[in-house]
Amino acid sequence: MSENSTVAVGDSQKKSFIGKWFNSLFVAETNNTFIQFFRSVFVGGVATVADIGVLILFRELFHMSESIATVFGFIAGLTVNYVISTFWVFSKAKVKNRVFDFIAFAVIGIIGLGLTQLIIAPFAMEGIFGEGFFVKKQIFGSIIPTDKYYIIGKLVSTVLVYIWNFCARKFILYRNCEE
Repeated sequence: MSENSTVAVGDSQKKSFIGKWFNSLFVAETNNTFIQFFRSVFVGGVATVADIGVLILFRELFHMSESIATVFGFIAGLTVNYVISTFWVFSKAKVKNRVFDFIAFAVIGIIGLGLTQLIIAPFAMEGIFGEGFFVKKQIFGSIIPTDKYYIIGKLVSTVLVYIWNFCARKFILYRNCEE
């Protein structure tokens, strides 16, 4: 066997490994929690763009309060998240009826919305408890205008609520969905 044929075999093994790795991370159905978490990061990113985009649109263009605009953003993000998650992240549901599956998915999301409202409240000028703590104290000084603090609250809540949503959906709604 020549040196060139040895290199060719090594290259094909690498390509085969990369192909299997890519397939398992992005294409094949899986019940592996790590891969589902990995995929849900992408789904969460797309849903977050929809959520924050609608939040800012409704707040800045339609001059809604942060609390009301957050609800509209939540609905947009939840819908995007459900559609992509049920086909790519969690393809095996305990609940076979899509309507009930969506309702259970949404209930977990609604709890997340409540957490989001609580987290954003200290950053909001017109939050669920009135003017927020960070706005009153002008904690960010002149770096960020106080009427934009809600965006910082939304970013903080996005990380924390993402963890809640993934864990609740994985371990409550899609647990024990082995093939």
